[in-house]
Amino acid sequence: MQLKDKFELNQLVYEANIADLLCKADLEAIGSQVVKDFDNDLMSRSAWEKRTEASLKLALQVAEAKNFPWPKASNVKFPLITIAALQYHARSYTVLIDGDLPVKCRVIGEDKDGLRRMRAERVERHMSYQLLEEDEDWESEMDKVLITQPIVGCAFKKTYYDPIKKHNISENVLAKDLVVNYWTKSLETAPRITHVLQMSRNEIYERTARGLWLDGVQEGRQQSNSFNVLSNNLQNAQDKAQGLTPPEPNDSSTPIEILEQHCWIDFDDDGYEEPYIVYVRKDNRKVARIVARYTEQDIERGNDETVLSIKAEQYFTKYPFVPSPDGGFYDLGFGVLLGPLNESINTIINQLVDAGTMANTAGGFLSRGIKLRGGNYSFNPMEWKHVDTTGDDLRKGIVPLPVREPSQVLFTLLNLLINYGERVGGSVDILTGQNPGQNTPAETTRTMAEQGMKIFNGIFKRTHRSLKQEFRKLYRLNQIFIDETTQYVSNAEGNEGIVLVTDYEGPVTDVMPTADPSITSDSQRVRQAMLVGERMANTPGLYNRYEGEKMILKAGKIPDIDKILPDPKGPNAVPAPQNPKIQIEQMKMQAKQASDQLQMKMGLLKLMSEAELNQAKIQKLEAEAEAIKIGIITDAEQMRLNKINTEIAMQRERREGVMSSIQTMNEVYETMMKGQEMSSQMAGEGGTPKLPQ
Repeated sequence: MQLKDKFELNQLVYEANIADLLCKADLEAIGSQVVKDFDNDLMSRSAWEKRTEASLKLALQVAEAKNFPWPKASNVKFPLITIAALQYHARSYTVLIDGDLPVKCRVIGEDKDGLRRMRAERVERHMSYQLLEEDEDWESEMDKVLITQPIVGCAFKKTYYDPIKKHNISENVLAKDLVVNYWTKSLETAPRITHVLQMSRNEIYERTARGLWLDGVQEGRQQSNSFNVLSNNLQNAQDKAQGLTPPEPNDSSTPIEILEQHCWIDFDDDGYEEPYIVYVRKDNRKVARIVARYTEQDIERGNDETVLSIKAEQYFTKYPFVPSPDGGFYDLGFGVLLGPLNESINTIINQLVDAGTMANTAGGFLSRGIKLRGGNYSFNPMEWKHVDTTGDDLRKGIVPLPVREPSQVLFTLLNLLINYGERVGGSVDILTGQNPGQNTPAETTRTMAEQGMKIFNGIFKRTHRSLKQEFRKLYRLNQIFIDETTQYVSNAEGNEGIVLVTDYEGPVTDVMPTADPSITSDSQRVRQAMLVGERMANTPGLYNRYEGEKMILKAGKIPDIDKILPDPKGPNAVPAPQNPKIQIEQMKMQAKQASDQLQMKMGLLKLMSEAELNQAKIQKLEAEAEAIKIGIITDAEQMRLNKINTEIAMQRERREGVMSSIQTMNEVYETMMKGQEMSSQMAGEGGTPKLPQ
């Protein structure tokens, strides 16, 4: 497509509406090309539309008028596809949306100071708030995805920032309204994606008044041309199947069909097409808006500023069911997998009902020789009719139509088809809540249920993978549109939370769903939690008791877990009760420590008394020696003085020994007190003394 106008990418990347910069000829060329490409994509999936039309009729159990083998004959629709879809929906939502924090943010790398963990918790709380509180329709839209996905084979979510509501939106998009070429491998590699929008004139006027769309888009009437008929084939077929009257094209209240095409256009004429979103009114091909689908950071340039590649921002997430064996983009659902079986079951049921009707109400042949007044007769219970003929003539002249009873072979075949249909749809008795038998052991029942759920495991993992991609698109939107400091009310804690711009600087691969796709039932989750509880009880020192108890309560779906079980590292932490045996051992240890302390004090007092007594004796002997030294010392006094000096030396030596013992005992006492203090601190921090063997 050759355009007259040429632009620089830097000029277009932040433009609110590139259509304002284009000339009329370029706008007409772009509008015609968008509609032409859309029609080509529709043609490529025409066979899929026919299959989907038949699938929806079976799933919706549309009651159509039937005139064979007689007018208003039986036309029962067996709900095989409906039951299978409801079974999948009932299990999948609880598996994927698990608790108040459906979003998990990983912590990758070293986190010595705990800042990464704190950042991850802020992201988890903020994104969970966005899903469950800010975007009020997210849960209902997810509910629609999980009910249409098993019937049609795939469903889509569109994730974008709404400039009118000022927050992220993630809405359900029906497969019939998202048109891509059937042989496209994935949404990421699709050359174009067209979302068919049905907008009222007020919605178009509001976008025009805000300066988002060009003027004049809402003017004019819708035309019933070949393009409109082509794009509405599937919608018209669904309306006809459900007995609905399609809207009149010329009615002013009829929504206007807008094509939102995510395509590639070369605006800078460098030979490389850039990703854009083009809004075109379908009936008159008038372009309403063109906006870039990339940012400056998405452009990879060479050394000479040549554009090497551009990474397009993705808006759509595909939720597949069963991949199509032919390699087509649109996947298989129960509508295709069970459609032939469902139609066969419907045929057999109607044949049995018609056979029963004929057997109960069949007529026959009347001979001309029988005289009956008033023409044909019909009988009520306990009623007798008068006729002008004999009984023998009646027996000879009335020949009942030979009609067979409903066939037992057909009934057996019906049970066989229903049985295999339930196997494909995972709707066997044990999985629908029915009792498999009074004498069936509990373990056998659990094993049968687990094996029956195997059919859903692969589908759950594919859906879990798609949910992860949706969360990463929301994370990317937060990187682009988050404010400097965003305040919100945390749905997990019930108080005000704050998230920072820097919290979303990490890669989009950091976020993923909290739910585990390998767990497909509540009983399986409870059994896992019970196993963790048993292991914690047997080996208490190896497991994180807080996380284990939290897992057990969560498996039991206990509300307000944070209030019942506060984080031991948080401000509301409650000291954990000690083992009674450990408490007894602690008391014994404290008693022994007190006894040893008392004995140590008694020994110290005894030694100190002995030291004081020795000092008193030394002083007394020294005084006696001084008295002898006064005056003339005789031989007897000299001998007495020598004896006193010897006694003084002995007492001093003994006193030095006692003082050394006192010093040693003081050191032992200080060591003992420090050991007792350390034991008390360990007990306060959760340390436990070793139990005697």
